[in-house]
Amino acid sequence: MDVKKAIQFMLISTLAFACMNGIVKQLAHIDAFQIVFFRSASSLFFTFGFLIKHKIPVLGNKRTLLVLRGLVGVTSMALFFMATKFLPIGTAVSLRYMAPIFAAIFAVLLLKEKVKPIQWFFFFVAFAGVIVLKGFDANLDVYGLFLIFVSAVFSGLVYILISKIGKADHPVVVVNYFMVISTITGGILSIFNWTNPVGIEWLFLFGLGVFGYFGQVYMTKAFQIAATNQVAPLKYLEVIFTVLFGVFIFGEIYSLWSLLGIAMIIGALILNALYKEKK
Repeated sequence: MDVKKAIQFMLISTLAFACMNGIVKQLAHIDAFQIVFFRSASSLFFTFGFLIKHKIPVLGNKRTLLVLRGLVGVTSMALFFMATKFLPIGTAVSLRYMAPIFAAIFAVLLLKEKVKPIQWFFFFVAFAGVIVLKGFDANLDVYGLFLIFVSAVFSGLVYILISKIGKADHPVVVVNYFMVISTITGGILSIFNWTNPVGIEWLFLFGLGVFGYFGQVYMTKAFQIAATNQVAPLKYLEVIFTVLFGVFIFGEIYSLWSLLGIAMIIGALILNALYKEKK
């Protein structure tokens, strides 16, 4: 177990995801489905390459669940990209991390799993953070909040589907299905709202898939070489990096109430992640 290296991997991973979020914000004038298309298409080079190199069957085993995971995933991703056009990027990312709460609710309803009272308390604190975030910041767009909440709900459902797939399929097979379905969906739905990229925008669009892929790879590596409870809380560094990008690159302004709300959400979810690993 190499905790120091795992921390380094998580730093690289969260920074990569934050860079991807920054690019999404930079391309706010481009249709969300077009961003979905480029984000996914540019990742297929890596996922297909990995599967072919290691001679892993592309179609996988649990194909119905794999397709469903892809459809649910692309819905969540598209809604997140839409929400970033209405919300500060750091706020959007922190609210998207509400997904574990919805995953826990789905697990209770669909998988008959049990959630401890202390976990419900953590979830309550996180929801209270959302209330603080919106209730004391009149500038937050209600439509953007709606989009990001629905995105988090679908993201929570992704957790359940991945749990149902289990170890029946290689993780890259799961990701590859997601990328293929997202590429097809994004490509078709962006036809009528297509914006021709100009100059460096081409680099930004292809950079989405590169940063997304390496963020995923280094996060996986971190979880492979260290205990989950030592690594999982570090993934929320993505929020901090993204907020900093929002402030220093995009000139976004976060009120003290906004920062308190974000801190409550992320703090509660970190405590929940640590508690789950101690059980």
